Amino acid sequence: MGVIARERYYLNRDGSIKMRMPMRQTLTSWNLLYGSMRRHFPVEHYHTGKQLTDIQQTNEDVTAIFADGTSVTAALLVGADGPGSTVRQLLLPNYHYHYAGYVGYRGLVDESDLDPLTADLFTERFVFFQFPNSHILQYVVPGENESLVRGERRFNWVWYVNYDETTELPQILTDKEGRRRDYSVPPGLLAPIVEQEMRSYADAVLAPPFQKLVAATKEPFVQAILDLGVPQTIFGRVALVGDAAFIPRPHTAASTSKAAANAIALVDALLEQNHHVPQALDTWEPEQLAYGLHLMKHGQALGENSQFVYGTKRFDGAATTR
Repeated sequence: MGVIARERYYLNRDGSIKMRMPMRQTLTSWNLLYGSMRRHFPVEHYHTGKQLTDIQQTNEDVTAIFADGTSVTAALLVGADGPGSTVRQLLLPNYHYHYAGYVGYRGLVDESDLDPLTADLFTERFVFFQFPNSHILQYVVPGENESLVRGERRFNWVWYVNYDETTELPQILTDKEGRRRDYSVPPGLLAPIVEQEMRSYADAVLAPPFQKLVAATKEPFVQAILDLGVPQTIFGRVALVGDAAFIPRPHTAASTSKAAANAIALVDALLEQNHHVPQALDTWEPEQLAYGLHLMKHGQALGENSQFVYGTKRFDGAATTR
């Protein structure tokens, strides 16, 4: 299900190795996870292009109503629709995610597109470079076609950079077509001025191996780092799971596993309660609320330590790295 990383490296500013740490991890990608699960889900039950507009409930069932005039009635509705969840907005209209003060620039680089020396440093390792109010990391993930074969995989990197919500973030989240995005700009749509400023900043402050990694990235993208927590995850016969309920910051590396844990626990509760939905949801919710709140607070603590020890500004290259 992924690529094995056997150790962690922390780099000095000149690219030399500051610290080695044995730590075996399996690192995977969204496309491999999605593809693996999608192939096991019957195509006749998977409907794309449907926009949810309303939810109606009785004591016996719940109905999802869509923009095209169709509806579906069932015993249970699961809102697993991410940070911008329509289900959450319908049920908790006053709860929204909040910008954490920084973004994550991201990119994927084919193994064959990186010079051999840099690729050898990064391959099958989790590598970090930390400096005041920022850090960048990378690891190897399966290739675009889900390949795990050496040479056909990809380097995945994430770089956390501070931006002011009022004066800077709007430009970062405006794509090359002039459209203001809610919280992310996908690959291929980063505005040229934003991409160029990011690349110039990388050349100014990153360790050389990471400079080369960013330079080799054909279509970088960006996501605003968000915080979200909800006071409840069940609403009659509706349940919120994953990022629709709690958004842990990426430092926890737990968003996907939390969503999976929410879903698995929900299945277990339904089985234990003989598919009596209200009882199952009542037994399921407390642990999910506690888990979501724990991850959210843990991610916030990690983010504060990474990004704001030296204030809220970006490092300009003049201070001493830590």
